[in-house]
Amino acid sequence: MSGRLIGTIATALGSCGVVLATVPSAVAAESAYTPLVLDKCDNVTPPAFAEHGAVFRCKGYGGMAARVAEGDLRMFVSYGPHAKDQTAAGQTLPMFNTIGETLEWRVEAGKPFATILRYHWDSDGLGGGSTLVVTKLGNTNACHVAYVRAEENPDANKLAREIADKDAGRFSCERDRPRTYGAGGQPVD
Repeated sequence: MSGRLIGTIATALGSCGVVLATVPSAVAAESAYTPLVLDKCDNVTPPAFAEHGAVFRCKGYGGMAARVAEGDLRMFVSYGPHAKDQTAAGQTLPMFNTIGETLEWRVEAGKPFATILRYHWDSDGLGGGSTLVVTKLGNTNACHVAYVRAEENPDANKLAREIADKDAGRFSCERDRPRTYGAGGQPVD
């Protein structure tokens, strides 16, 4: 139908007292959880990399594997069959860090579109904390969308889910930069 025809129909219905409303999608995002315990994952570290770190392949949601790499006391997590080539494979927090042992997958209509993972960090012995990292899962790429500072947000998990649901689908790994959310869920950058 052309835009002009739709406008004419809407005007006609409006003059008859009929109100057209947009019906929200019946499918809502939900969470699924998988363990991310490196001792239970397959160690797939290439021999040439063994001196510098480790690489693990862990079972994920719906057959999508998670690739966890450790190097320079930092963790890098990416997803799927081409995980090592994704943007996420090179993204981490700047401080020394480790990851939590539970991976939250945001799923819509049975398909995962984002993950949320807690990173525990230490700022050179000056104190530590944790940050929830929201990662977009695309058809060919995955990348960080947002960093939610857990100590500054009493309901950090809820905020991370809202960000994943609202922003992951429209986020461009090639063009956009992840945002950091501080106190009160406000962006700090």
